[in-house]
Amino acid sequence: MTTTNSPIDRRTALRTLAASAVVGVGGCLTERGPRSDPGTGSATDTDGPSDGPFQAVGVDGTTLVVELAAETAVAQVNLIKPNGELWGTRDVAAGAEQVSFVFRGAYTPGEYDVVGVDGEETVAETSLEIRPELEIRAVGLYRNHPDKPWEEVYGESSSDSNFLINGEAFVTVENTGTGPERINELTFTGDVPNPLDNPRGSGIHGKDNVVVPVGETVDVFSGSFPFGSVSEEGMGCSPDGNSGEFTVTLETAVKAPPVAQTFHVQYSGSTQIDDCEISISEE
Repeated sequence: MTTTNSPIDRRTALRTLAASAVVGVGGCLTERGPRSDPGTGSATDTDGPSDGPFQAVGVDGTTLVVELAAETAVAQVNLIKPNGELWGTRDVAAGAEQVSFVFRGAYTPGEYDVVGVDGEETVAETSLEIRPELEIRAVGLYRNHPDKPWEEVYGESSSDSNFLINGEAFVTVENTGTGPERINELTFTGDVPNPLDNPRGSGIHGKDNVVVPVGETVDVFSGSFPFGSVSEEGMGCSPDGNSGEFTVTLETAVKAPPVAQTFHVQYSGSTQIDDCEISISEE
């Protein structure tokens, strides 16, 4: 990835481009339109490719992809950050019909400009919003979701791995935005047996972070043993049962503030961690 802090002005043409082009994002490339009807010379909606140098521009997973016309005059594509600085540059090799920009980590969310140039001449330009939106869809435990890849994540069956499997949890996260996001920390607070505001490391099992591409849903597995034992306050599995609320918080690299959601939890059935009923539901 080529980056620089050299400033570059947004061009006036970007302000008028919306009337003649629609650029789609959100997990797939969208072809541009409307275009001129060769029979009438008027603009009409179409599902066909654009007549311009940019055939399609969009974010696919973690990558901004720019598709070019077969015989394009574009020699170089520049990506401009929301603050007007140059994010990166891609040279267009002879015969190439696509260039891409990969978002591997933190970046500034907002409106990005894609500018195609040939020497000193600007031959194509457009803009699109690149902004993640994470939503917590579910929280689950092994006893309620044995079909998840628990042994693959925490290790093959053994007394140690079984202990981990029964005390850890997964969090299902969906990215409904138009840009990728990176989760740097996972925490469980409130009425769980082992609440931690500041876990050692990321709180994610075996990883420093998890990337959630555009339009995808991923399971993030905990590494802080949130349901591993009964707390000093007695919250957790017990013959008499108890219940409460806990909050899952995701610290993210791109969008602030952190993503958080509160769930209701009920414990009953046993004092043994692997023989206890734990029910989790949204508030």
